Amino acid sequence: MIAHKHARLIGAAILATAVIGGVSACSGSGSNSTSSAGGTYAFWDPYPQFDASADWTKLVEQCGTEAGVTVKRTGYDTSDLTNKALLAGQQGSSPDLLLVDNPVVSTLAEAGILTSTSENKLDTSDIQKNILAAGQLDGKTYGVPIGANTLALYYNKAVLSAAGVDVASITDWDSLTAALAKVTAAGKKGITFSAIGTEEGSFQFLPWFWGSGADLKHLDSAKAVQALTLWTDWVKKGYAPNSVINNTQTTSWQEFATGDYAFGENGTWQLGNVKKAGIDYGILTIPAADGSAAPAPTGGEFMTLPVQKDTARYATSKKIADCLTSTKSFVKTDTTLSYIAPTEAAQKEQVAANPELKPWVDAVAAAKGRTSDNLGTKYPKISQQLWGAVQNALSGSQTPEAALKTAQSAAEAATK
Repeated sequence: MIAHKHARLIGAAILATAVIGGVSACSGSGSNSTSSAGGTYAFWDPYPQFDASADWTKLVEQCGTEAGVTVKRTGYDTSDLTNKALLAGQQGSSPDLLLVDNPVVSTLAEAGILTSTSENKLDTSDIQKNILAAGQLDGKTYGVPIGANTLALYYNKAVLSAAGVDVASITDWDSLTAALAKVTAAGKKGITFSAIGTEEGSFQFLPWFWGSGADLKHLDSAKAVQALTLWTDWVKKGYAPNSVINNTQTTSWQEFATGDYAFGENGTWQLGNVKKAGIDYGILTIPAADGSAAPAPTGGEFMTLPVQKDTARYATSKKIADCLTSTKSFVKTDTTLSYIAPTEAAQKEQVAANPELKPWVDAVAAAKGRTSDNLGTKYPKISQQLWGAVQNALSGSQTPEAALKTAQSAAEAATK
């Protein structure tokens, strides 16, 4: 999905998979609905905002031409795409190529809709392992990521300077909290983020959750409590506004764009907006509790090849996919989408063209897929309990410890 819409749509996609993840496809039965056209290959993606004149559409069509066929591209909203992909797989009418949000891959794979890379021969040898992990389930890989985005801290250099804060001194949670104290003491605002009760809230909390050393199979661990206590303490002390409990990533960004905040947690998709806001900004990788880089969740899509009755189609589908995931195409596509490429070679080209992307390359290198740790379709159910715990703790209705204990019990029940 396009970068600026990424976070809003991500929640809809995962909620949809939580509801329909149990649908099973008739594995191996799908003949493509356009196969009667002979030279026409169907391609579905989550970019409805791109029309026939868009660079992305032209690139897809050009790759079809190079493969000797015509590509019929259709863009759907992410939640619609997930539903349609599941239904098409069930009916045996899957498209030849399917580009989907990375948390959805495991749902479609479990439903028997996707071929694995061992079957379709898509090459993943140059893809960064942490990015590739989002498309893996039970030891198999089901596609190639076309790019990734993730979260980091935008910071306002003027606000920090006025408060006497050297950003180089911020290396862990303690030093970040000390900086927030200085900023608020100087009459400015500390940090804004999204803690809304949707996937966006989990998406933004995960760097702190993982940065504590916690894992999603144990929501009530002492390290998880430490992470949630960090956020609740910031709100109690006025370092973060009460509005975070209702903030989407968009409204959180709007707060940072006022110029009053020292920090705003957000993603690569805001690079154009920060320049429009006229803020003298920098990018800081979200620190872990111990001073290392916190693993932030990866966003972005995977190129997958759905199961077809006519297996002879895979060879041409692979040619189209290979074209779209070459280094040259990675750079063009990911620059258009404000994504970071998933290979080192393409990343180097991106940074050479735009040095401002270097901090984001570093952030993506430390990032982690939400369905990693072989969580697969369990992730949406766990995430729902996690964002609920964040809401309960920030609202004061439960302590962080009690909120996470409740969440863990509910997650265990939901994932049995």
